[in-house]
Amino acid sequence: MASKSKQAIISLAMIAGATAISSALYLLRPPAEIAEPVYAAVTVDVAEVVKESLHIEVQAQGTVAPLQESTLLAEVKGRIIEVAGEFHVGGFVSRDDILLRIDPRDYQTNLLHAQAALETAESALVQEKGRGQVALKEWEKLPRNSQRSPEARDLYLRKPQLEEANAQLLAAQAELNTARDNLERTIIRSPYDALIRQKHTDLGQFVGAGTPLADIFSVETAEVRLPIPQSKLEYLELPGLEGYEDGSAIDLYTDVGGVIKHWSARLHRTEGVFDERSRALYTVARIEDPYGLQDPDQLPLRMGTFVNANIQGRELTDVVVLPRYVLRAGSYVWVVDETMHLRNREVTSLRTGGDKIYITAGLNEGDIVSLTSLDDSFAGAQVKVMSTTPTDQLGEQAAERPEPDQGGNPTAAAPPSSAEAGGL
Repeated sequence: MASKSKQAIISLAMIAGATAISSALYLLRPPAEIAEPVYAAVTVDVAEVVKESLHIEVQAQGTVAPLQESTLLAEVKGRIIEVAGEFHVGGFVSRDDILLRIDPRDYQTNLLHAQAALETAESALVQEKGRGQVALKEWEKLPRNSQRSPEARDLYLRKPQLEEANAQLLAAQAELNTARDNLERTIIRSPYDALIRQKHTDLGQFVGAGTPLADIFSVETAEVRLPIPQSKLEYLELPGLEGYEDGSAIDLYTDVGGVIKHWSARLHRTEGVFDERSRALYTVARIEDPYGLQDPDQLPLRMGTFVNANIQGRELTDVVVLPRYVLRAGSYVWVVDETMHLRNREVTSLRTGGDKIYITAGLNEGDIVSLTSLDDSFAGAQVKVMSTTPTDQLGEQAAERPEPDQGGNPTAAAPPSSAEAGGL
């Protein structure tokens, strides 16, 4: 019983001591000081709006194809007695080069027969003309009261025989031309500068009229069909019915061994109808000397190569070019007003891809646009400008985002998607 009383006394003493200490600390506290909040300005990089006149590139893709391709056929029968050294798959041949020779002996004999038949017909015609002149003199000696009907006169003067001799001469001339043509057809020539895609015959083989000899295609000019969506046709200068007089310049490029290679081309025409499935209009670009036969320094652009194309569009005026990342959801950008505060500004831009946007309305000359990525919580925030660059001098740097924003979050530009990477 005594121990419980002792414990109660100790507990009360401890409570009393703690209360005394707390009271002393409260009474001895320092007076409170009220501090005004400090607002730090947001540091941003900005661009000063400069309106430009420029050509927007429209991008498309297509496959390189020859302008002309042919299957060479034998026009006469015979055995192949000679082939050119370049007559192999992948061989280059020039216009009028001899590719094959068919045994010409039968056709040389036919030519001699035709020449002899022509000389015979010419001789027969001369004889008939002489007989006609003799008959005319005899006809004139006949009495005036004798039968002189037009039919009798023509028969007496041998006019039907003369017409027959003329016809035989024409037939002999035609036979001679056919024989000469058949002899020429024993020599197979290239109709244009070409590359042999495939050959179907070789030395010693007997061929008949219509037998395929080789498949070739022209290396003088190549074409690429480029689909242009209906929504992007307004950016191009489309031709009339006669085609392009001097079509827009095109930069063709593709990856060759890990290196991007470029070729120059020009728009030549449109195909005039929309594709029913894709709703795209096909334009056709032409490439001169695709294999670089006239320019050895040019990298060959082989048929069948899949290429990307940047097509120079028509000139657009009063356009502002900005990096794509500054465009926020709902087509808004951050604009710094006269009081150095951030304001949301709605803009109108062209429907483009790539790492740039082309603004046609919503910004005025001299407006200040923030290049630093900021979220919606910074609306109305005061800013401090770290650097200013005119929009027409942003260049490739406009495609990169600044360093971490005011919240410490990285704002580096993400790589463009495959749909954006190609331009318009």
